[in-house]
Amino acid sequence: MRLILILLILLVVVAGAWFGALNATSTPLDFHFFRLEAPIGFALLASLLLGWLLGGLVAWLGPTARLRRELRRLRQELREARAQPAKTDPA
Repeated sequence: MRLILILLILLVVVAGAWFGALNATSTPLDFHFFRLEAPIGFALLASLLLGWLLGGLVAWLGPTARLRRELRRLRQELREARAQPAKTDPA
């Protein structure tokens, strides 16, 4: 499975480099606060990389925050359960 993932990543990198080389025409990019000129291939690959990173960050932070809240709640329940006196069964 790991080999397939490495080969897939390598394929995407090679295809991206090829795409960037074929689209070397420069285009203006306006980010409202600043403006720059970049090749079309670079601009598309940079936006793809930025989207991938931001998507991964959101996918990682979403469940992480929920799991932290649940862990905090379970620790509080454990503290409360330990603080209560032990019930003994007279049987």
